[in-house]
Amino acid sequence: MSVALFAQNLRKSYAGQTVVNGVSITLNKGECYGLLGPNGAGKTTTLRLLLGLIAPDGGHLSLLGLAVPRHAREARLRVGVVPQVDNLDPDFTVAENLLVYGRYFGMSDAAIEARLPDLLEFANLTHKRDARVPTLSGGMKRRLTLARALVNDPDIVFLDEPTTGLDPQARHLIWQRLRELTAQGKTLLLTTHFMDEAERLCHRLAILDHGRMVAEDSPRELIAQHIEPMVVEVFGEGVSKWADEYAANFSQRFEVSGETAFCYVNNAQPLLAHLQGHAGLRYLHRPANLEDVFLKLTGREMRE
Repeated sequence: MSVALFAQNLRKSYAGQTVVNGVSITLNKGECYGLLGPNGAGKTTTLRLLLGLIAPDGGHLSLLGLAVPRHAREARLRVGVVPQVDNLDPDFTVAENLLVYGRYFGMSDAAIEARLPDLLEFANLTHKRDARVPTLSGGMKRRLTLARALVNDPDIVFLDEPTTGLDPQARHLIWQRLRELTAQGKTLLLTTHFMDEAERLCHRLAILDHGRMVAEDSPRELIAQHIEPMVVEVFGEGVSKWADEYAANFSQRFEVSGETAFCYVNNAQPLLAHLQGHAGLRYLHRPANLEDVFLKLTGREMRE
């Protein structure tokens, strides 16, 4: 499989503080690759390095076969970017936003106009072609931002938290459109705080923490490697006392966070049978997921 992006041992520091510390990524053409991490983990700086917007202090990077940052400008002509915050022009209509953005890539108006019907249909915005941006809903603006990133028919698309702030219907539509892009052979690099989004969309992903890559694999393999297969969440009055007395007897590993005990088990049946005798406790039995892996590797404490 040919490589769309290759980064080796990227490093970046600001004011003596290391922000990106030895990150290496190989992104294959046609795959969706995720970057996950708590706030301050180095995701945004990594994205800026990969796009050639800032120069690394060390390491090597090529984007679509071009050395970056030396040839970053040429590489970005074949890249689409969906920023974390929509930056559409409120004075323009939907179609005008796409037209003006295409000009930045040196495209002729005729070439952009020829792409507009497909882009508007892709974003489900054909009926809003002449609507101005302030009249659009949040979901429509996000879909327009995605369509705008595709004006130049890019080989690779960078998406920075593309569904933050959207309702479930809008999120599912964005997911559907992103799957269509990978089916067309587009390469996606995605950052997100939604673990279910990463599980649904990413062929592979990396978890960053304190500027380092702490894990990389497919979502399914990360779950299999790092977490017991089943989780029982126990909550209710007296759960801390219960966990101190009993959790270790039934769990391979457990954590208490607030008023919930998270019990990670290979076989949940003995624990479930035990909990039926504790009327004051409630519980949730579920398969382990990517969020469990994320919290195990990066911790449950809040990040500012």
